[in-house]
Amino acid sequence: MKRCFDFVFAFCAILLLWPVMLFIALLVGLFLGRPVLFCQVRPGLYGKPFEVYKFRTMTDAKDESGLLLSDSKRLTSFGVFLRKSSLDELPQLFNVLRGDLSLVGPRPLLMEYLPLYSKEQFRRHNVRPGITGWAQVNGRNAISWEEKFALDVWYVENYSFYLDIKILFMTVKKVLIRDGISAAGQATAERFRGTK
Repeated sequence: MKRCFDFVFAFCAILLLWPVMLFIALLVGLFLGRPVLFCQVRPGLYGKPFEVYKFRTMTDAKDESGLLLSDSKRLTSFGVFLRKSSLDELPQLFNVLRGDLSLVGPRPLLMEYLPLYSKEQFRRHNVRPGITGWAQVNGRNAISWEEKFALDVWYVENYSFYLDIKILFMTVKKVLIRDGISAAGQATAERFRGTK
């Protein structure tokens, strides 16, 4: 039922929102350059890798050594707008169609985090990752990694169709008030370095 709902919702959303996505793609190309999509390998169900799609929000600015500048220096005001409005996440609807993502589930993080999880934290991968999740509507980037993972595991243990619908409605509210977009003193979120 979850997969069927995900597919139908994502398919209908893409049909409705494709003009918006096309317009955003044109603006990204104009303000940030090409490619307009940010693609990155992330761990999916049971940690299996897949490529996630997002609209690009950063430039490719580098220092004199040819290394990329920090996120805060590459994140433009237009990129900040895309993130705060969550419009950068729209291409992930195609990930939902493919079955890489669910609408609701623990957010897919970086592959390099996999060996850093405790056995309990790794349980977040026992369900398909999502565009939004229980941790996102209960603090997002404004809470600690340990709190996020505890919320993710709680979701795994308490999943229901009703809970997914509740999270989707809570997500709309969070997006409208732009709550928890970044961690304190960070452009996005501090990197996870393992549980102390």
